[in-house]
Amino acid sequence: MTRSILWFRRDLRLTDHPALLAAIRDAKHLLPIYIHAPDEDQPWRPGAASNWWLHNSLIALDRDLRKLGSGLIIAKGSSRLVIRKLAMKHRCQHLFFTHIPEPASIERDARVCRELTKAGVSCHQFHASQLSDGNSIRRLDGGSYRVFTPFWRALQKQGMLNRSPHPAPKSLPPQPDQVDSLDIDRLKLLPSTPWHRRFDDHWQPGEVGALKKLHGFLQQRVSGYHTGRDRPDLSETSRLSAHLHFGEISSVQIANGITARFGGTPVHANNDGASQYLRQLAWREFAIDLLKNNPNTDRLPFDSRFTDYPWRSDKQAKNLLQQWQRGQTGIPIVDAGMRELWQTGWMHNRVRMIVASLLSKNMGIHWLEGARWFWDTLIDADLANNSLGWQWSAGCGADAAPYFRIFNPVRQAERFDPSGDYIKHWLPELSALPTKRLYAPWTAKTSELFKAGIKLGNTYPIPIVDLQSSRKEALKRWEIVNRHSNKAGTK
Repeated sequence: MTRSILWFRRDLRLTDHPALLAAIRDAKHLLPIYIHAPDEDQPWRPGAASNWWLHNSLIALDRDLRKLGSGLIIAKGSSRLVIRKLAMKHRCQHLFFTHIPEPASIERDARVCRELTKAGVSCHQFHASQLSDGNSIRRLDGGSYRVFTPFWRALQKQGMLNRSPHPAPKSLPPQPDQVDSLDIDRLKLLPSTPWHRRFDDHWQPGEVGALKKLHGFLQQRVSGYHTGRDRPDLSETSRLSAHLHFGEISSVQIANGITARFGGTPVHANNDGASQYLRQLAWREFAIDLLKNNPNTDRLPFDSRFTDYPWRSDKQAKNLLQQWQRGQTGIPIVDAGMRELWQTGWMHNRVRMIVASLLSKNMGIHWLEGARWFWDTLIDADLANNSLGWQWSAGCGADAAPYFRIFNPVRQAERFDPSGDYIKHWLPELSALPTKRLYAPWTAKTSELFKAGIKLGNTYPIPIVDLQSSRKEALKRWEIVNRHSNKAGTK
């Protein structure tokens, strides 16, 4: 019988947890620990919204562990030093943990394991955050994929796990005596300003909340996912992204739940909506694989032609950025999305693309400015997905939208919010406008604005950019960059 440490990070669950099951197999005592070490996540320390979720998720995990006869040990500081001290004090022989496929985490884990191995402690790493087995999906020539569709085909052929989730244990070995632990409040994860208080009305962090979300999605919404997923005025998406990011549920659990509900395989369910959702899970895998094989894409453009792209950084650009952040652009679908983000910590994916296109293309502001804002305000801020999404929208990433494809937010709103319900919900000051004017209030007649109680530039902003002229300017900037790169022989 042994003593083992189980190092929780972004696997805050008990079901489908291979590291947990391996840790308790021969253990007389188990030490489940979470170490708060934000400095080890540089340059992407967790943002305020993520920390709110983490605070509540740790409370939920501790409660679930206590039900099984254990509890969560909380510590802060250097992961390497905390684990080594814990292992030496309690004479532990093994460390078990789940792999995090991000550059900073991979380097940290290597340092921890090198030191523990020297001290005689064995390290055991498990891959349980992906549908694949954790290995990169490779092309026939050995290279990594740059485009999603061939990656998706390869994932189906060579990397998709075809297994059922592991059940949660029914009990856990006790902790040894005199284990030191901090109160979760000592981590100071909650934002110092109370802007997050509305989050409680929308989310239930923790494994129980994740399973409830999955059940509701499978029973009520997944069948219509393929037709409704682009509609922010509807509730057709799963809203499982934050639960997935923090590992409160695994991709395997979701895939298994879908195929158990509809039949088929983990890559193709016998339902159009369910199959489309499985494909979206694969986009998450693609983002992870991309960052793993190109570890600088969280900061640098994947497309080298954008290395010297003339992003705006003048004083006016800073003012425009602030108005974008506050949902004060004067473009309703954009402002609705930014206000949804601020009030709930989440934004519909279609709207994420629209607001990102406006910032990076029409406004000419560096995609990293948007990525940083999302990182701080999204409860589901995920380094791989955030980087892929922003580079895709800016046109400089792998499998990116062509640079000349610049979303028209008015047309997008007309198509995907056809009754204007999404805009009306988040921008009640515009709700009295006729629907045909709701998407572009600046086109409304004076009489229509007066009747709706709207004074542009007062009760609602005048657009901060002209959509047509800013589109032309963006295309000009791209033409210059592309011409220069062709002369230089850049591929």
